[in-house]
Amino acid sequence: MKAAVLKEFGRPLSVEEVAEPVPGTGEVVVDVVAAPVLHYTAEVISDVRRYLLDLPAILGTGAVGRVRSAGPDATKLRPGDWVRCDPTVRSRDDAVTPDIVLQGLTARGDGGLALQRHFRNGGFAERIMVPTENAAPLGEIDEADAGRWAALGMCLVPYGGLLDGGLQPGETVLVSGATGAYGGAAVAVAVAMGAGRVIAPGRNRAALADVERRFGHRVRTVVLCGNEDEDRAAMRAAAAGPVDLVLDLLPPSASVAAVRAAAMTVREFGRVVLMGGVGDELALPYPWLMLNSVTVRGRWMYPRDAVPKLIALARCGLLDLTQFEVDEFPLSSAGEAVEHAAEAGGRFRLTVLRP
Repeated sequence: MKAAVLKEFGRPLSVEEVAEPVPGTGEVVVDVVAAPVLHYTAEVISDVRRYLLDLPAILGTGAVGRVRSAGPDATKLRPGDWVRCDPTVRSRDDAVTPDIVLQGLTARGDGGLALQRHFRNGGFAERIMVPTENAAPLGEIDEADAGRWAALGMCLVPYGGLLDGGLQPGETVLVSGATGAYGGAAVAVAVAMGAGRVIAPGRNRAALADVERRFGHRVRTVVLCGNEDEDRAAMRAAAAGPVDLVLDLLPPSASVAAVRAAAMTVREFGRVVLMGGVGDELALPYPWLMLNSVTVRGRWMYPRDAVPKLIALARCGLLDLTQFEVDEFPLSSAGEAVEHAAEAGGRFRLTVLRP
């Protein structure tokens, strides 16, 4: 089969013939129809992100496609079924703290690297092999819409944080980083989950206006000035009531002060979920945390049962995937797709490869 292979960090992807995946028990081979290209894939290839990825490897975080073959332990999947191949692969020999690899992207620690030796190759190929439990049925879809269904991957990350934060219908949630790719998806998912109000702060006025236009009166935007105290006051004023949950999705370039300004808008007994990439130490006042009984937790990716739940939200129309503009490239143009994703990727924009 053909695949886009990363042989060495700092070198372009090489589209070439590689061996077909050979499935065993507990594995499924899927014919890839659309594979999402993350907007920061170029940073992975150049090794700017320093991801744990043994090379050579086929890149690509998941895919949408049709089952080609399933192992003998699969009881419901059939050849031809539409599935979403989830890239979050967990080891099966530790149910409490499994090792994790993001197939075609990176691993978490030494255990993840060991798992990566088997589930190394991602979706930039004509076919992909995934664990049976990672082939999530989509039901019947139009092949022309496969690229848009690939946007589920963008939505699943914030969905994991909103689930962990226990978002309930009617609650107010503040999405810190709402003008980014994952932040914009978080706003869409929060609305789909029934949030009564979504506070969307940011500095890009045009991006904020776009978010407000898409989702209407349930979303309140806030233009940040960079002063921690003033920004916190502005976000609280926009909420016009208690903030039940804060979801942080700020990128590595953001300041810790921006994270803290948003986090400390939360009400007494409120929840804060940290999912962004800010690397500096976050100092939250001990008395504020204790006296207000605030829960702060981190979340990397999402629980396994989040995938079918989000698919259900999309299938019934609560999560509107038509919000996403999809740019498609053939597998032979993988390098161009990576460049395009870096330049054009962002809020409600997705680049996909269609082998």
